[in-house]
Amino acid sequence: MQTEENEKITKRFFEALYALKERGMIRGKQTFTNRYGINRWNLNALEKNQSTQNSVQLAWLVYLVRDYNVSARWLLTGQGDMFAKTPANR
Repeated sequence: MQTEENEKITKRFFEALYALKERGMIRGKQTFTNRYGINRWNLNALEKNQSTQNSVQLAWLVYLVRDYNVSARWLLTGQGDMFAKTPANR
């Protein structure tokens, strides 16, 4: 069952993907899906209907935090800046 919090996290996930594209860090969703072996059609379906029973996979959040310096706090809570001030340890 999709909770309101899951929906918010999923929305922030897609916001971060768009921000990465705007910053030139990825070319688009396909760059992200190819890099991590994610089914692009499933990602697109999730984006179109974020209020379904499906939600963003936890590993996808890890990729954003670990590889693109997206703030874990922002992804999970919506608080703070989208991007961390200091890079995550790799």
